[in-house]
Amino acid sequence: MYAIVSIAGQQFKVAKDQQIFVHRLQGDEGASIEFDQVLLAENEGSFKLGSDLKSAKVSAKILSHLKGDKVIIFKKKRRKGYKKKNGHRQQFTKIEITGITL
Repeated sequence: MYAIVSIAGQQFKVAKDQQIFVHRLQGDEGASIEFDQVLLAENEGSFKLGSDLKSAKVSAKILSHLKGDKVIIFKKKRRKGYKKKNGHRQQFTKIEITGITL
């Protein structure tokens, strides 16, 4: 059984006991959260989508909040003396899917 769910503006294919990294979510570590924007669900070969999933939910547990790898942004214009270096580290939340209810 798996489901495609929208979490923080992105779509993820999730299954029970799977751990994924999503954009930073509100909540403390160890807290339980539910996602109700289920787009598709598969259970033993049968698919459900659209109005069949009005009451479907995916429950998860927040494991930790962390930062991703550093991305370096470097801009330069040749022969003009213009150089600009900037870095960014994206905030992520590691969650574990605890259940899918249809």
